[in-house]
Amino acid sequence: MKHFLLGVCCAMALWSCNDYSRIVKTQDYEYKYEAAKQLYAEGQYNRAALLLQDVISVLKGTEQGEESLYLTGLCNLKAKNYEAAATVMRKYYQTYPRGKYAEIARFQCAEALYELVNDPRLDQTPTFEAVTEFQNFIEYHPASPKRQLAQDYIFKLQDLLVEKEYLSAKLYYNLGAYTGNGRNGNYGACILTAENAVKDYPYTSRREDFAILILRAKFALAALSVEEKKEERYHNAIDEYYGFVTEYPESKYRKEAEGLFSKAKKYVTTEQE
Repeated sequence: MKHFLLGVCCAMALWSCNDYSRIVKTQDYEYKYEAAKQLYAEGQYNRAALLLQDVISVLKGTEQGEESLYLTGLCNLKAKNYEAAATVMRKYYQTYPRGKYAEIARFQCAEALYELVNDPRLDQTPTFEAVTEFQNFIEYHPASPKRQLAQDYIFKLQDLLVEKEYLSAKLYYNLGAYTGNGRNGNYGACILTAENAVKDYPYTSRREDFAILILRAKFALAALSVEEKKEERYHNAIDEYYGFVTEYPESKYRKEAEGLFSKAKKYVTTEQE
C-alpha cells in the first residue's frame, strides 16, 4: 500500500490532466494509466475510473495491471458507485488471490455491499451478500487488524435481517383471518416466521418481541379453529404461555399474556391455573 501511495504522489508531480478528452483518445496506455492516477489523486474518481477501464486489459499480467484493477475499484468506492466497486474488488481478489491488495480488496468489497443495504422492509439480497463477504474476509484473513470491524459489520447486518423477519411476522399477524398462506393461514405463517427467526438469530434483542407474536398468533389460531380442534390448539397456546412467562417473568407483555391465558382457560377443561 505504501508503494501504491508513493506511485500516486509521483503521478501528481509528473502528469497534467487538463486535456481530458485528448487523454481519453490516446493509445499510449502507459500515459493514460499515469493520468488516471493523477486524476485519482485530485479526487476526480469517475474520470479516473473511465481511463482505467481502457488500460486494465492492456496491462493485464503486469504489476501495473494488478494495480490498475485495484485502483478502479477504489475509484468507484470513493465515487460512491458501490455496486461497481463491489464487482471490481471481487474481480481483483479472485484474479489476484495472493495479490498485494487482496486483503483490503476483499474487505472493501464487503464495505461496498454494506452501502447497498436497503430499508428492512425491502429486498435484503445485498444484506446477505455483505454478510457473506465479511464472513469470508474473516475466514481468509483471521489475523487481520480489520477482523473486529468486519465482525461488527456482521452484527449490524444481522440486526437488519432480524428486523426484516420481525416486520414479516408482524404483517402476517396483522393480516389475521384474511385467506391465504396454507392450512393455518396468516397466523400459522406468523408463527413459522417468528420461530425460524429465533432459531436463526438466537441472540437477537428482538427475541421477546418474537415470543409475544408467537403467543398471540397461537391463541388467535386456536380461536379461529373449528370446534374439534379448539381444545388441542388452546392446549398448545397455553403451553406457549407457560414457556413465555418462564423465560420473561418481568416482560412488558406479561399483562397481555395473562389476559390471553385467562380467555383460553374455559376451552381447556383439564387446565389448572
